[in-house]
Amino acid sequence: MANSMAEQLQQDMECEGLLECIHGLKQLDKDCFRAMVESDEPLTIDEVADRVDRERSTAYRSIQRLLQAGFIQKEQINYDQGGYYHVYYPTDPSQIADDMQRKLNDWYAKMGQLIQEFEDKYESVDESAVAAES
Repeated sequence: MANSMAEQLQQDMECEGLLECIHGLKQLDKDCFRAMVESDEPLTIDEVADRVDRERSTAYRSIQRLLQAGFIQKEQINYDQGGYYHVYYPTDPSQIADDMQRKLNDWYAKMGQLIQEFEDKYESVDESAVAAES
């Protein structure tokens, strides 16, 4: 991933890059997400782990990051004889896109505020220097 915003703007980015850029997700997280999107039905952690060729515990950590980011949903399935297990499925893409747009708007507003603070701070310094020279 690029270190500066200038580097990010210059590199070629695909839409999946938003998962990393906005949410800080890793390549494995993107692989797990893709496995769930490509499945016709919700998957267990073991099924996701098999599809991305990773250990169950590694897939579990990735799934937790995806849940926290809101990219997937979890559903509990109960056995008739007692007990349960969880399955995971992708969140509606329009809901994810709306969330990313909100995050981008928040970031944009914060950057605008910081730029204004920068201008105010250094404009007053520049004016003080000009006044001192007079």
